[in-house]
Amino acid sequence: MDLGALNAQNPLEYEAATMLISFSARNFRSLRDRTELSFVASSDSTLRSTHCIPTALRAAPWLTRSALLYGANASGKSNLIFALVVMGNLVKQSTALKDTDFAKAYTPFRLDRTSERDPTEFEINLLIDGVRYEYGFAYDSQRIRAEWLTVYRTSKGQRWFERRWDEQRDIETWAPFSAHFTGPRETWRKATRPAALFLTTAVQLNSELLKPLFDWFTKGLIVLNLPGLLPIDYTLPKLEEPAFKKRALGLLRAADLHIADLRIERKPGHQWDFLLEPGKPSTATPLEREVFEIHFGHRIEGGDVVWLEPQFESAGTQRLLAFTGPVLDAIDRGALLVIDELDGNLHPLITRFLLGLLHDPDVSRHGAQLWATTHDTTLLDTDLLRRDQVWFTEKDEQQVSRLVPLTDFSPRKNEALERGYLRGRYGGVPFVSSTRMQ
Repeated sequence: MDLGALNAQNPLEYEAATMLISFSARNFRSLRDRTELSFVASSDSTLRSTHCIPTALRAAPWLTRSALLYGANASGKSNLIFALVVMGNLVKQSTALKDTDFAKAYTPFRLDRTSERDPTEFEINLLIDGVRYEYGFAYDSQRIRAEWLTVYRTSKGQRWFERRWDEQRDIETWAPFSAHFTGPRETWRKATRPAALFLTTAVQLNSELLKPLFDWFTKGLIVLNLPGLLPIDYTLPKLEEPAFKKRALGLLRAADLHIADLRIERKPGHQWDFLLEPGKPSTATPLEREVFEIHFGHRIEGGDVVWLEPQFESAGTQRLLAFTGPVLDAIDRGALLVIDELDGNLHPLITRFLLGLLHDPDVSRHGAQLWATTHDTTLLDTDLLRRDQVWFTEKDEQQVSRLVPLTDFSPRKNEALERGYLRGRYGGVPFVSSTRMQ
């Protein structure tokens, strides 16, 4: 099938309105030191026309469409994703959080005496409609310790606002607001609680200038970070829309899954409400509510369709169907799609197919990006990925997670990346003992 048909009915011309440049976290779980994932493309021209997005920025003229993180189990891959989730939750909810809930978001590195008392710090670098936003904040269990925003409408940055907690004087200090940042700024400042973000407060009090940045966290970011759980609840309601259902079926057929039709039924039932809080094990609570039940249609000889319940479909088919909602949504909106364990229950060729959708500029016309963790080493292929799209995580002897780009190892253009990775050339692999179990 023509993959371009996976676009919405009336696609716009290619336009990358919103893109992630970089994200960093410090003193969050195993990420003790500043750890940054960057989508800034190298000067290598390989696969640039498909795998990169032009930005018109002098310092970063191209951004990659995807970044894949490899590493041993418990090496910190998921912690970096969770850091982005926590940052987003604080941006969206900080004004509504109780002090106890705010304190739960503080989960520093606890394996040395200094870090367990130091603030956690996040910073994100975004390009939104041609304007670069460099936003970050630091916090502990008690309050926001620092918050800042620099906006680049030209090559010169404008520091719109900055606040710092002065430990010695026990007061909060604010730098003068930028003249380019207009509105009732003092009203917003006075309304900002110690344990709330100025960004959240000002947007809730109708700051139009800060709304594009805030909206990225609510509309430009799609995170699937619960390993073992299918994001099917994201997809099922969309299948009631005829246009989306047609596109989802097209995607399944393009992936060589013989699904003739999909049928959604609403029925009384219960779902599990999963709660994932920093520093706590996940909990699941059953909730009585109307649920969606999907049936898969298979065409048999003679043209009739036989309908099968989910238990008769493979986990891989159901996982790919679950991904259709987030993937097509990211493509339509030019969003960042973040997936923990991209390859779970998927054949390597299906994983390649999903990557191909996001790398194809005729399909992904609005600059959608993918950040994913994976153990699928078959993707380490220079015909599939640029070398600047691959990253590795590993822990040092102090149990600190390190994130290292493949480019730091200066691999040759046609180097056998999979073999090199499995042999430990780039790190990020477990040290498996050959000693027999006693």
